[in-house]
Amino acid sequence: MAKVTLKNVFKYYDKNVPAVDDFSMDINDREFIVLVGPSGCGKSTTLRMIAGLEEISKGELYIDDKLVNDIPPKNRDIAMVFQNYALYPHMTVFENMAFGLKLRKTPKTEIQKRVHDAAKILELTDLLDRKPKALSGGQQQRVAVGRAIVRNPKVFLFDEPLSNLDAKLRVQMRTEISRLHNTLQSTMIYVTHDQMEAMTMGDRIVVMKDGLVQQVDSPLNLYNAPKNKFVAGFIGSPAMNLLDATVVQNGALWLSDGKIKIKLPQRLEKKLSNFIGKKIIFGIRPEDIDEKEKAAKQPQTAIVSLAAEVIEPMGNESFLYANTGANKIIARLSPDLNLQNGEEIELAFNMGKAHFFNAENEEVIN
Repeated sequence: MAKVTLKNVFKYYDKNVPAVDDFSMDINDREFIVLVGPSGCGKSTTLRMIAGLEEISKGELYIDDKLVNDIPPKNRDIAMVFQNYALYPHMTVFENMAFGLKLRKTPKTEIQKRVHDAAKILELTDLLDRKPKALSGGQQQRVAVGRAIVRNPKVFLFDEPLSNLDAKLRVQMRTEISRLHNTLQSTMIYVTHDQMEAMTMGDRIVVMKDGLVQQVDSPLNLYNAPKNKFVAGFIGSPAMNLLDATVVQNGALWLSDGKIKIKLPQRLEKKLSNFIGKKIIFGIRPEDIDEKEKAAKQPQTAIVSLAAEVIEPMGNESFLYANTGANKIIARLSPDLNLQNGEEIELAFNMGKAHFFNAENEEVIN
């Protein structure tokens, strides 16, 4: 397999606005990297530059320490799986998977072996004589992946391969691709706008916004230690509550937000001592809020009384939506929540899990 290195890579469509802005990264051999971000953030453009389908405006791209900027896609030894599968409708599954090998004049016996080996891994053996129209969406996706596997490439590239599938199939294929990575021990670079896919699949995740890399980290570190407001709000489902607030001094430090004030534990008083009188952004995840009666009693718990606006029973849990005055809050509570819309509830905020961001630059306050 292969190591992939991007050094100060830029892509310009408009001379003044880079679609990808100074992207630098070392992707290790056998690593599973996920590029994630909203539409237009530059993740697919980055993938297409690695594939050679987009020209690099500035910077250097290396595959196995070899500069490949000017090497055409067919000579980069990569395989790409697209969003729309791109299967030939008049060919059987076998012929679709074998097509690239035939173009390279691979011996017939080798083609047979590679296709059947890939079909066995992907559980396609019984479907080799069918044409794409006779396959389900998940089966077509596996054929597209199989076509990539048979080439034994140095690097696999996936461009939003699951976005055309329904929710149940997406979960299934997510597991299939992760299992495939473990089996093949290959270098994989995967693009998605779905942070759930990113969190469950990647060894490391690259979070992008407006062509810029916001943070590169493990899924757990992205969740527990986001470097800025954007990453904090993008990673996690439901999203982190991000509240405009002011740090005030009243015998101790408090967060003042509309109708509520939150007492800060002593550890956080010290952390925010340079922000007294200043605006900050207070972040807390829905799962770090609980009903007062069910919260563990600890010095880092802050009690807040709010009126319920909407309650969504989800079966195994309930989502509570409330208004603090200046902001809206969502809490992830127990499924047996006995509450009516408009009714007051006392919520316990686990301030030990709270996040704080500078309101001016939106960077985390350490």
